[in-house]
Amino acid sequence: MTQQLYLMRHGETLFNSLHRIQGASDSPLTAKGISDAQKVGQYLKAQGITFDHAYASTQERASDTLEYITKQPYERLKGLKEWNFWVFEGQSEVLNPHDDPQRHSYGDFFVQYGGESDVQVQKRMVQTLTEVMERPQHQQVLAVSHGGASFMFLRRWLDWQEVQQRVHFTNCCILQFSYANQQFTFEKTIDALH
Repeated sequence: MTQQLYLMRHGETLFNSLHRIQGASDSPLTAKGISDAQKVGQYLKAQGITFDHAYASTQERASDTLEYITKQPYERLKGLKEWNFWVFEGQSEVLNPHDDPQRHSYGDFFVQYGGESDVQVQKRMVQTLTEVMERPQHQQVLAVSHGGASFMFLRRWLDWQEVQQRVHFTNCCILQFSYANQQFTFEKTIDALH
């Protein structure tokens, strides 16, 4: 059986609702974020989707989301943390730079302010999730992470045109990947809320 990774973005947070930049900083889940995570848990149960192992970012918004989805034990991993935006943390999203047209991301913009580049985030996510999937008895894995980090992971395996056509990237969406020979293949987006 092919290994499966279900990479999920956390539920809506206070900063999401206020349109604040949220990377290394954290804010609590909103009532909507909690409700949505619970709905995802109900959806997964109704679909008969279970997990051998579960992981979450060390940031509370991700681990809280996972705890609303399932009561199974899980491990928190620093490698699943969100992109670090450094001095822009907590600021209005209007301060986000325009995407680098060649990379379809923020590129190296935040490095000059002490944050991470897109390449650093992508490398961290790929390394972390590859290490997870290489562990024994990891056939069906749930990993709860963040928007920017998950997007950069996705971009490693899917080109920009396909992302635009195939991915509806919202809070609590799940990106399903198959895994073999240290390679991930994007299968589909699971939108349990619609």
